[in-house]
Order: sequence, then C-alpha cells, then structure tokens
Amino acid sequence: MTLADRRAALNQVFADLGIVPTAIEHPPVHTVDEALQYWAALEGVHTKNLMLKGAKGGLWLVCVPTERRVDLKALAAHLGAKKFSFASAETLDQALGVAQGSVSPLALINDEANAVTLVLAADMLAQPRVTFHPLINTATVSLTSVEFLNVLDALKHKPEIVDFDALPKPDAA
Repeated sequence: MTLADRRAALNQVFADLGIVPTAIEHPPVHTVDEALQYWAALEGVHTKNLMLKGAKGGLWLVCVPTERRVDLKALAAHLGAKKFSFASAETLDQALGVAQGSVSPLALINDEANAVTLVLAADMLAQPRVTFHPLINTATVSLTSVEFLNVLDALKHKPEIVDFDALPKPDAA
C-alpha cells in the first residue's frame, strides 16, 4: 500500500467518525524543535512520539507533550519491560509504515496485527486538543482528545494511559 493509500485510509477513518481535523501543511520537519514554529498556528498539545523496542522483544509507541522528559528506565519498569531502546528506521517502517520524523499514534492504522503497544501521557489527554502528524512530516492535524480516542478505538488500539508524574524519579547522583 502506498503512502497516498494509507493517508486516504486514515482520512476515511476520520470521515467515518464524522471528524474534520484542523490541519496545516508545512515543510518537512524531523524534530520537535524544527516543527514548533509551524505548530504555533495549530491549537492543541503538541506531541513527541517515541518508538521503543524492549530488550526481550515488544514494541511501544510512547506519546507525550513535547516538553515532557521521559525516563526510559522508570517507564520500562512501569510497563513490565526489561529495558527500552529506540527502534530503528527499519522497525518503524515495518511496524508502522512511516519514516523517522513521521511517527505518531495515527500510524497505528498500519499496525493491523496490533503488535505495537500505545502509551499515552494522562496529562496530554486531559487537554482539549492534541496534535499529530498524519503519517507524514509535512502536515500536522489537531483533534479533540475525545476524537483522538475515538480514532484509536476505530483502529482497534487500546492505549495504556500513564501518569508520568507518578513514575519513580531517577535517583539523584
């Protein structure tokens, strides 16, 4: 399936749910810092998305507000994983059908085997709107938090919602 086909399928999910996301087009961005100038025009909690691989297997897509730091050791312990590492570009393509810089929970449309566990920050979902790339890093969409959860339900992905503020803090050295 081509990227155009995948985007059309995602747009069909939106249409089936009666969702008309607010969207912007922008030059390609590969990092949050590159994207912030464009995202300023879009309402919602802006996100960073981390594709993680467990030391003993398993894949996790972690989505948090851009300003949140993630303690991978504490998160792995909370989720029952031995240790996390960042997934390779090849793994991203195989699991989510996207390239680095385009990772978002919306790419779960390509995870028909439900092999990826989605982890969402509780504080992010408590906000009225959230933003994500729609499978490509030249666009960003804003959805209400309720719309976003409805999309995940339609994609048959139940997220694990984590209160990152409640995770154990790393020991101060």
